[in-house]
Amino acid sequence: MAFDGLSEKLQNVFKNLRSKGRLTEEDVKTALKEVKMALLEADVNFKVVKQFTKTVQERAIGSDVMNGLNPGQMVIKIVNEEMTALMGSEKTEIAFRPGKEMTVIMMAGLQGAGKTTTTAKLAGKFKLKGKRPLLVACDVYRPAAIEQLQINGEKQGVEVFSMGDKQSPVDIAKAAIEHAHKNDLNLVILDTAGRLHVDEDMMAELVAIKEQVDVAQTILVVDAMTGQDAVNVAKTFDETIGIDGVILTKLDGDTRGGAALSIRAVTGKPILYVGMGEKLSDLEQFYPDRMASRILGMGDVLTLIEKAQAELDDDKAKEMEQRLKKAEFSFDDYLESMNQMKKLGGLSSVLGMMPGMGGAQLAEIENAMDEKKMARIEAIIYSMTPQERANPNVLNPSRKRRIANGAGVDISEVNRLVKQFEQARKMMKQMPGMMKGRGGRMGRFKFPF
Repeated sequence: MAFDGLSEKLQNVFKNLRSKGRLTEEDVKTALKEVKMALLEADVNFKVVKQFTKTVQERAIGSDVMNGLNPGQMVIKIVNEEMTALMGSEKTEIAFRPGKEMTVIMMAGLQGAGKTTTTAKLAGKFKLKGKRPLLVACDVYRPAAIEQLQINGEKQGVEVFSMGDKQSPVDIAKAAIEHAHKNDLNLVILDTAGRLHVDEDMMAELVAIKEQVDVAQTILVVDAMTGQDAVNVAKTFDETIGIDGVILTKLDGDTRGGAALSIRAVTGKPILYVGMGEKLSDLEQFYPDRMASRILGMGDVLTLIEKAQAELDDDKAKEMEQRLKKAEFSFDDYLESMNQMKKLGGLSSVLGMMPGMGGAQLAEIENAMDEKKMARIEAIIYSMTPQERANPNVLNPSRKRRIANGAGVDISEVNRLVKQFEQARKMMKQMPGMMKGRGGRMGRFKFPF
């Protein structure tokens, strides 16, 4: 995830704080110097870092903290609270027009930020919430953008309105709204043109659309991997056309994460959603408190639970839980648990939301269970007969040799998987109910690898 480097550095700072029974003012200042360096290296805006560390220091060297029973923990709590405030404190929803009124959303952004894909992701998300969306292809300069929107709209089951690349974006937007009125569609999302950099022509076109069309929300899509450039782009767009919120894309990539920590403070505009992958379902609501917890290595179990509620099959989860209780866990269940993991975004996505996971520790686990290894595990299991998958106890040396040949792997890999499976089965047998979380929802997470 974007914040792995920052998260690891901050956790090291906090480890030193926790190890001290009492804190001096000098301890706090030394720790905050390290926090400051970590934030600057993560490409957080300099002014934002300066104000952030100043506020934390003023709060942290107060008598309540310094004389408390656990001052190290109190400083960490203050950092968490201030980081949450930096990103907006509360989640912000896209504001829809009341009642049956139509809401028009204009999507803006530079080329390469993932605007067209994000537009389709957003439409799918709102369709699930009961809206009747219409996607509108207003990027007439890049024919591939129109085709891309049509393909993604079809995947999301959302209609796409296009007039090709010969009409003006303003005329297309007006015609689309008329079409939406006639067809009882209550949400129109305009996918406008992006360019390689901010220029007058692009801005003039967006201003013209807003003058001719009743746009309720203007949302800017920015690439988190561009760091401070993303913040500068957001500031320019807001000053020129006015934006209501930001969607950060590619937050799952190898980026330092400074944009997420700077945009709200610099522009005053909220981050609404974050793109966490290429799949059309990989768009998460942005919760400042949860993001702060992730950055500080405290995990984000609530988002993990919500993803499970949306993606996993309740009946299958309950069936698996019953089999686990009876110690009937089979290789078929093992395969099913791997599929569940994929639905939740893969191993790194799940582990990244678990408390204390990050940096080197997360990289080590990811390396141990990379996609190629997972594919080999699947090949080994699919090379087994139904009887062998259901009852691993029958796996004798000759059967293992046949399975290894069928999967195209060395027999040692089959032995390793069988041993790993047996260990997982024992562990699961010893842990009934231990994975229960809020409302029992964590009972879904039966991942044995």
